Amino acid sequence: MKNSISRRNFLGKAAAAGAAGAVMPSLLNSCAPDGRIKDVILPEFLDQAPDGPELKAGLIGCGGRGTGAATDFLSAGPNLKVTALGDVFPDRLNSCRERLMEQKNNEVADENCFIGFDAFQKVIDSGVDVIILATPPFFRPEHFAAAVDARKHVFMEKPVAVDPEGARSIMASAKKAESMGLSVVTGTQRRHQRDYASTYAQVAAGTIGEIVSANCYWNQSKLWHRDPNAEWTEMEYMIRDWVNWCWLSGDHIVEQHVHNLDVINWFTGKYPVQAVGFGSRQRRLTGDQFDNFSVDYVLDNGVHIHSMCRQIDGCENNVSERIQGSRGSTNCRNAIYDLEGREIWKYKYPLDEEGNETGNVKVSPYVQEHIDLVTAIRTDKPFNEAENTAISTMVGIMGRISSYTGRLVTWDEMMNSDLKLGPEVFEFGPVDIPKEVPVPGEAYKG
Repeated sequence: MKNSISRRNFLGKAAAAGAAGAVMPSLLNSCAPDGRIKDVILPEFLDQAPDGPELKAGLIGCGGRGTGAATDFLSAGPNLKVTALGDVFPDRLNSCRERLMEQKNNEVADENCFIGFDAFQKVIDSGVDVIILATPPFFRPEHFAAAVDARKHVFMEKPVAVDPEGARSIMASAKKAESMGLSVVTGTQRRHQRDYASTYAQVAAGTIGEIVSANCYWNQSKLWHRDPNAEWTEMEYMIRDWVNWCWLSGDHIVEQHVHNLDVINWFTGKYPVQAVGFGSRQRRLTGDQFDNFSVDYVLDNGVHIHSMCRQIDGCENNVSERIQGSRGSTNCRNAIYDLEGREIWKYKYPLDEEGNETGNVKVSPYVQEHIDLVTAIRTDKPFNEAENTAISTMVGIMGRISSYTGRLVTWDEMMNSDLKLGPEVFEFGPVDIPKEVPVPGEAYKG
């Protein structure tokens, strides 16, 4: 695997190229560091996918994000249906089914509603064209591999794994999907967000010069949790409380902060070769995870990236990215600044009725992801970003392992690691895994 990922490749295949190839040439009036004008292809985002034969989708994982993803798919264009649902919990499936009917008049037949740990395969085998994967991330590699084997197009939520074995499995399945001409879109919304894509094009054109450092943050208040219930087995409790357990979510540096890490990978065209991090558990109420991380990542050219994420109430919040170049800087979302901090370029948002910029892109990136997927399928221009998201997921895993252990961790270690989280048996009962909160380093010797 090459460490340097060409910017042209990232723009054409992973930078939210909204029509999976339906792009318009756009010359940005920016120079490369050597003074040359560079041609950059700017994605043309469609507001709605083109019409075509009916596409049937099956949803695996009917929680809040899964239900949202199914709704976004139905909003992407004409002649789209969700025809199959799968989950381990009947209440989650029924709630999703009701919402799809209420909000989108989309009815799912009884015979296409599947419950259990094997429900994913039943959804895949139900005659659908597209699979939407939205279970807790632990299950993603197995489900993705099964969907690709069945030659299904896929939308899958981020992150795409929780451990090195899972991330490598996604990379392998991504290559297989590519060879089959399948389209795969992942839930890294920023790559499908018009302001981010336009800002990326400016950076790729050389507007800020050579990249010399970067920062990314996801600092916010506490996420949700579930208290134990005497009627639940340990397995049911863990899955219902999944966002607080490392084997199910990957910890929040992987589950949530992957968005910011992915932006830095995208804009730099590289991924880190090593990480040194630390973190701790200060306030978390359930699970075995940390609630804060700080990681120093290093690229192969010596550029350092500082990553910070935290989920604690009552602290300073910040969800953003920043990249410093030799000629300026960017917030990655919508602005470019010179070395004195003066704004020299700004993304132009749609105007409201009074002629003022709205500050929001025209189409939600959550829907744009599905527009791009459906467009790729209906125009027969395959679009596959699974490998990019697997790389960004592995970067998060690398930072988590360094923070849990206190060690310097390298990319090569991750690509050769046999670490696999989770139990061997999946049934409703006790869960045979370690549940201690990690403690880095060694104890003091007195």
